[in-house]
Amino acid sequence: MAKRRSIKLSDAVRKAIADSGESRYAIAKATGIDESALAKFYNGHRGVTTDTLDRLGEYLGLRIVVDSKHTKKGK
Repeated sequence: MAKRRSIKLSDAVRKAIADSGESRYAIAKATGIDESALAKFYNGHRGVTTDTLDRLGEYLGLRIVVDSKHTKKGK
């Protein structure tokens, strides 16, 4: 069985932005995120706050799936 390669959350969000078919300007305007900050994040020049990640995730319809192999049992 091939091992699944995981991707960074930030890269997944960047891909979702690209795949959305919307301009970064439209996404920034709809989410209330500064357009410059979104552009810098998208181009990999800076990170974003958890609040910004939450807004992007909600707007883009993203969800996180936790792989049960990586959760600790009995804690």
